[in-house]
Amino acid sequence: MFMTLLSFLFFTGLVGFLTWLLTRRDDHASSQGFFLAGRSLTFPLIAGSLLLTNLSTEQLVGLNGAAYLDGLCVMAWEVVSVISLVFMAWFFLPRFLKSGVATVPQYLEIRFDHQTQVITNLIFLSAYVVILLPIILYTGAKGMIGILDVTAMLGSFPARLGIAPDTLALWLIVWLVGITGSIYALFGGLRTVAVSDTLNGIGLLIGGLMITAFGLADLGGDAGLLGGIGVLREQQASRFNSVGTANSSVPFSTIFSGVFLLTLFYWTTNQQIIQRTFGASSLAEGQKGVLLTGGLKLLGPLYLVLPGMIAFSMFQAEGIKADDAYGLLVQRTLPGPFTGFFAAAMIGAILSSFNSALNSACTLFSLGLFKNVFAKQASDRSVVRSGVIFGWTIAIAAMIIAPLLAQTESIFGYLQKMNGIYFIPIFSVVLVGMLSRRAPPLAAKIGLLAGFLLIPAGYFLPPLDRIVASMHEFHFLGLVFCWLLVLMLVIGEIKPRSDEFIQPNSGAVDLTPWPSAKPVGLLLILLVFAIYISCANFSVLTPFSH
Repeated sequence: MFMTLLSFLFFTGLVGFLTWLLTRRDDHASSQGFFLAGRSLTFPLIAGSLLLTNLSTEQLVGLNGAAYLDGLCVMAWEVVSVISLVFMAWFFLPRFLKSGVATVPQYLEIRFDHQTQVITNLIFLSAYVVILLPIILYTGAKGMIGILDVTAMLGSFPARLGIAPDTLALWLIVWLVGITGSIYALFGGLRTVAVSDTLNGIGLLIGGLMITAFGLADLGGDAGLLGGIGVLREQQASRFNSVGTANSSVPFSTIFSGVFLLTLFYWTTNQQIIQRTFGASSLAEGQKGVLLTGGLKLLGPLYLVLPGMIAFSMFQAEGIKADDAYGLLVQRTLPGPFTGFFAAAMIGAILSSFNSALNSACTLFSLGLFKNVFAKQASDRSVVRSGVIFGWTIAIAAMIIAPLLAQTESIFGYLQKMNGIYFIPIFSVVLVGMLSRRAPPLAAKIGLLAGFLLIPAGYFLPPLDRIVASMHEFHFLGLVFCWLLVLMLVIGEIKPRSDEFIQPNSGAVDLTPWPSAKPVGLLLILLVFAIYISCANFSVLTPFSH
């Protein structure tokens, strides 16, 4: 335990020191420097930051927990993401960078009007405070408690306070991570976030693959790693299938509806993720960074799915909760010093996701609401200060909400369900804005509000919830998306803009595309199909399968 804790503190401190060393002379005072890293990000930093912001604990803990429950079919979230990243590089990124915006709502203000920007800002901020930030803190705390065995470290202290050890450990880790992540995001800005993400990303990729290797070796006994693969395939033959059955969390048909739409929004429109692409030094650097991320995502199932399946073989008889599986696997299989190293990488993942979401929320508030609504004449310094104050406010709110999520059965399933509430309406409006030159601001506002009200009504409001329950919720999201597209396009035909929208070129960055963007993107798409089909057994979809 001492070596685990010592190595954890050493690697965590090393990343913090290197981040400070590399960013201490950066511009943190101006809004351009704080929110967009001075538009100086090159493709390695973009890819590293994109990858680690995604490889957060809701992925490590949540997706491996989903694999613990459902097996290999949850790999769909990873491989479909690669296709979404290709679309980002080809279609969405050139349009965002041409506008020179720092946020997605700013793009919608250029395309539609000021009110559309305000509504989108409010939707994003509500979702970040109530959904995203608390989930990041909760899953992070669950992972750390399992890896470092925090409840054992607390000893008899919780009993003296009359508090359950797990509850006290959860609150302590949530607040420790929340405060540390807030310091990163609110005093460093986007470049500090990107640099720390990249450094932690190296450790996380190494550590994640180590978990799989040590887990398989442990499972294989004397036969080692290859023996573990054999044991896994033998024990979980029916679960070793990329094709999800109707009873799984990712049925095969949902890949073409809600799963694809959620990943498409996540990688092309989600402010928390794509903000680092807005800070690209050029379109070519941005495209290289996005496509490199797609290549690295192909490795995702190795450390985001297989560990959950290994944990199923090891712990299914113990009746553990799915979201506890990953932390327990790390604790049981890694040697002490490696455990500390991986705990440091995981704390980096937690901090990365938390401070990225927090930095994005501050950007949305400061540039979208404070500067545009409340204080239009505010100085640059006042805009940055407003973001810091707002950031601390929502960080504290998230730290209070996070421990209340302890009753959820599968945090990854809960996250994707709740994400649909704001993913679908915002993505539909962005897509219509980019594809249609005649859709008016009225269409965008109706689309945003209708989607943001209809999806929660379908989840929670009788009798609509019973109708949605009769289908898969991802199909429901797909239907809502199609309906919103048709609704906005019809409004565009009935009451079109007086003149066609022509996107202005802000001149913020060089828009010369990377010459290899199309062939590299096509190669990635072909690899996705090859990987998915090689792991597929489509017989589970036939009425004759057992």
